[in-house]
Amino acid sequence: YTLVFGGFLLLAGRAADRLGRRRLFIAGIALFTGASLICGLSQSAGMLLVARAAQGLGGAMVSPAALSIILATFAEGTKRNRALAIWGAIASAGGAVGLLLGGAIIQAISWRWVFFINVPIGAAVLALTPRIVPESRSEAVAKTGYDAEGAISITLGTVGLVFTLINANSWGWGSGKTIAGFSVSAVLIAAFVIIEQRHKEPLVPLRIFSDRSLAASDATFLFVAAGLFGMFFFCTLYLQQVLGYTALKTGVAYLPLSLTIIGASALASRLVDRFTPKPVLITGLAIGTGGFIFLTQLSGHNDYLNHVLPAMVILGLGFGMSFVPATIAATSGVAPEDSGLASGLLNATQEIGGSLGLAILSTVATTRITNTLHGGAALPVALTHGFTGAFTVSGLLCAASAVLALVLLPRRKRAVKNEQVETIASSFARCPGAPYAGHLARLVALTRRRGKPTANKDVGPSS
Repeated sequence: YTLVFGGFLLLAGRAADRLGRRRLFIAGIALFTGASLICGLSQSAGMLLVARAAQGLGGAMVSPAALSIILATFAEGTKRNRALAIWGAIASAGGAVGLLLGGAIIQAISWRWVFFINVPIGAAVLALTPRIVPESRSEAVAKTGYDAEGAISITLGTVGLVFTLINANSWGWGSGKTIAGFSVSAVLIAAFVIIEQRHKEPLVPLRIFSDRSLAASDATFLFVAAGLFGMFFFCTLYLQQVLGYTALKTGVAYLPLSLTIIGASALASRLVDRFTPKPVLITGLAIGTGGFIFLTQLSGHNDYLNHVLPAMVILGLGFGMSFVPATIAATSGVAPEDSGLASGLLNATQEIGGSLGLAILSTVATTRITNTLHGGAALPVALTHGFTGAFTVSGLLCAASAVLALVLLPRRKRAVKNEQVETIASSFARCPGAPYAGHLARLVALTRRRGKPTANKDVGPSS
């Protein structure tokens, strides 16, 4: 899923601008829903892997257009702002909520129902979307030609990079496979840059990187994702393998993180309106670093209340205050016709950063666990030692992201005219596991829909 989702983000983001966001949204939901059904019915590992890859492609198609649906549903003003706040809070906490629901479903029914549950929700979205959601696309981008060479090179390059990062720890960082994987990815990405420089109508106009706010935000988010993905992974392992939690109990243990993210996201939105994204982002990252410090103090002996719970509350506050300003800063200077592209860049950065961080943290944890076991320590002690090492590196990555934001990010006020771009791009700054939670919230909100959407320059009726 991660491999295909990350590899097709840029292409899907530009396709949303060109083909229409509703059209791509419907196609992505249909693919994701069908693939979910196949996942649940899978009779072999190979069948499950193929279906998961199809899910990843569907998710990459859905993301660029997801939040633009809310823009088209709610009239500008209080109702739209409320809807966006609900979406942002649910999406930010979706990964943690998914742990709770997934644990309950697996324990009460079967792992297959983790996939089956997507089918009725997807069917409802497919039935309602054509009746409710207006089409929107960038007419300027739609009139341009196709950059097939750029699309192929960046998709293959990104897929290769993510695949190598996922397997680097098991292959060995100095192995021939790892070196070859990174080399091939680097050649493909370099070829993509050359193609974009020479192409008259490039898939990714390189001028977009001249926006200092976008470039700095994407760089910052690379480090944030590297630390955050590792936190979820190793904290879950600690709760289950060291403290002996069941899948359901682990999900319940993450509830404080979910609730804190929801509250912090709403707070961050207000703070950004009052100040600028930069100080809010730096403050959130500094708070998040403090949360990782708590996790480095794990003892392995019933310390959920003493260390894990405080860490989750602090991390929820920190990352909840980071997602909103990071997204706004990454999109505040982007032209409306490039909204899908900016979205793809932001989420591609997240996926690559998460894969890179998890690969590095896995190497650190595995090395420390192995050395501790060789020293004669019991398995729970060795696991705790390895996991705290990973949390230490996560804290350093979070602190590095705060420094990057402090040094590189310009301080400027949020522009109202960029609201649509920010909102569409926000769909990428969230956990990939949360889309259906957001769709469900949107369907509930539709019953209270009022007014017509205001017109935007890049929004036009589909032919």
